[in-house]
Amino acid sequence: MLSTLSWLRQQLWQDWLWFPEGMGWADLQDHDGKVFPKMADLWFVVPVALFFLLVRQVFERTVATPIASLLGVKDKQRVSAAPNPALEAFFSHTSKQPQQSCIESLSKQSGYSVRQVQRWFRRRRNQDRPSKVKKFQEASWRFTFYLIAFFAGLWALIDKPWFYDMKEMWNGFPKMPLLTSQYWYYMLELGFYVSLLLSVATDVKRKDFKEQIVHHVATILLISFSWLVNYIRAGTLIMLSAKIFNYAGWRRTCNFFFTLFAAVFIVTRLVILPFWIIHTTWVYPLTLYAPFPGFYFFNGLLVVLQCLHVFWAILILRMVVKFLPGNHIVADERSDHEESETEDEDADHVRKEKSKNGHTQNGHTPLNNNHGKME
Repeated sequence: MLSTLSWLRQQLWQDWLWFPEGMGWADLQDHDGKVFPKMADLWFVVPVALFFLLVRQVFERTVATPIASLLGVKDKQRVSAAPNPALEAFFSHTSKQPQQSCIESLSKQSGYSVRQVQRWFRRRRNQDRPSKVKKFQEASWRFTFYLIAFFAGLWALIDKPWFYDMKEMWNGFPKMPLLTSQYWYYMLELGFYVSLLLSVATDVKRKDFKEQIVHHVATILLISFSWLVNYIRAGTLIMLSAKIFNYAGWRRTCNFFFTLFAAVFIVTRLVILPFWIIHTTWVYPLTLYAPFPGFYFFNGLLVVLQCLHVFWAILILRMVVKFLPGNHIVADERSDHEESETEDEDADHVRKEKSKNGHTQNGHTPLNNNHGKME
């Protein structure tokens, strides 16, 4: 068994898989006071991720919560659904959004009226939704980290030649010594994304939950791989490349920051990343080296991230379409909004109006309108 694992390890880390011809892991050995990235360094990410999880809890309770209170972010008083085994079993194992036929059947099983069953399911769905304050806390934490990480990345790159001429990221590859600023920037970014993956079970669930998981995994693999094979310069550029006020009800502020966010996202993710950075990691290296498996692996992960950026850009543009005509507050397309207590009343009103107009009879469309006519 051990011999098989040793053989697989040797096959996995062969030079030709991860480096251009004539280069290999031997080029990343420390020498003459120069330090290079090593696989063992990545173990430091584990305590960094745990540290971020701890800091996040402290930040959300001692910083985000008081700010939420200061900005007027409050949770609505929710009415809990009354215990009912039959409805709870259907909610947990069948569907959280029962069809009308199921509602009528559940009404008979539970002893509730149709209206009461609808209300029970609405209240039960609201119980599982995260509160507005929790959303604010999470958005505040991510906003704070991304803001700090942006300036940290800018500090690590501002005096580097490859920040201004991206072709310089390949100058001397792979024999490029590791800088202290690069080390800490990588550890913090990788630790943060690992912490997001560890906390995904308790974070706010949105409609793009699966896409978020793919994004976190692809980002972790991309950062880790670029560390192992010393794509450090490319990695820092990629990592460098505001919805809080929405929860406070500041409509004009939210609209302003959303417009700013949309413009920055589209320019950085749909222009700079594909046409500058990915071009420099995919097209330009082919003028220097023959392609190798690691080259395809690295750029393949970038393409996965780029596809996700296109997906999110579509959601942003959908919000822009809703935002422009009526000048209303922007609603996050990914969020699951809380249902109000008036929805059933509105639905009943619509049904009554249709009944008055002859569209329905006792909640069902008549098969033949002549049946109701007098001779």
